Amino acid sequence: MKCSAKALVLAAALVSSANAQELRPYQIVGDAIPQSLTGAKGDAARGRAIVVNRQVGLCLLCHSGPFPEDRLQGNLSPDLTGTGARWTEGQLRLRMVDASKLNPATIMPPYYRTRDLTNVAAGFRNKPILDAAQIEDVVAFLTSLK
Repeated sequence: MKCSAKALVLAAALVSSANAQELRPYQIVGDAIPQSLTGAKGDAARGRAIVVNRQVGLCLLCHSGPFPEDRLQGNLSPDLTGTGARWTEGQLRLRMVDASKLNPATIMPPYYRTRDLTNVAAGFRNKPILDAAQIEDVVAFLTSLK
């Protein structure tokens, strides 16, 4: 049976889309995820862009930090200034992936979890807020804040 080129492209797109939603495995050791989710260091400049972006990271809804260009910053959660001096890379990674592993009553959303969530809009179900590369970018940025 022959497949048309369009059918092959569509099938590849569907497989690619499905794979993009799969979470990479990670191991929690103590209060940290010591290994990168991607196997590589993230990019701090991309991480900063995610943190200040009000449509992607949404970090500044709750956090404040060294972002003088952003007038409206949150005050519900810790200031991000000095984050890299307070926590290790692995500790920051766990807080980004799923802070409820450290504090079940946290208001921090799980940025890299798709199960056991409530009130998730249909378009966002079974998708993490950030992908593994974005998590690593944010971790790289946060660790640079000494």
